Amino acid sequence: MTQDTGPTTGTTATSDSTDGGPLTVAIHRRVRPEDELLMTAWVHAGTSMAERFDGFLGAGWVRSGERDWHMLYRFESRATLERWERSTERQRWLRSAADLVEHHRTEYRTGIEGWFDEPTERRLDESGTPTSAPAPAAPPRWKQASVIWVAFFPTSLALALLLGPVSGDWPVVLRVLVTTLLATPWMTYVLLPFVTRLFSPWLTPPRREGA
Repeated sequence: MTQDTGPTTGTTATSDSTDGGPLTVAIHRRVRPEDELLMTAWVHAGTSMAERFDGFLGAGWVRSGERDWHMLYRFESRATLERWERSTERQRWLRSAADLVEHHRTEYRTGIEGWFDEPTERRLDESGTPTSAPAPAAPPRWKQASVIWVAFFPTSLALALLLGPVSGDWPVVLRVLVTTLLATPWMTYVLLPFVTRLFSPWLTPPRREGA
């Protein structure tokens, strides 16, 4: 699997995935606190660029602490992800942050867990040999489900109120089809990344020293 070839120091990580199905890339980067505005603009530029590539399903980011940024990109398959990762546009975008971003680690995940899980960390000893190290625990499944519900409920309610006056006589299958076609991109691109950021202190509370 292609690794993030941007400015890299610190640790990196990868995980195996199957050839089929959506793939989520979880990238942990570190940025100086005073560069927050520049980092925000850089992240938005990368997301806007990724949206132009076939197979792009969504993106989001969560901050933890003053320096740590956890970014997520989701593509419909490994092939579409690799086209984005190997693209000239992405390489130029990464080089533009050479003095801004410290790339810490990257992991590839399948399934909905990709929106929530912290990457599994693999550290390197002084000789460059990988050594296992515990990573921050992913939020419990009930917390993940709660955040998804927070995004799903208002979306379903709004669509029911908006479509109700015109779809009352539609067949059930057609109503469900239209609703899901409208709800899926809204949830994927806008609302789920937003509520994940909003609830990030509750999803992944800071670890106590010595824990």
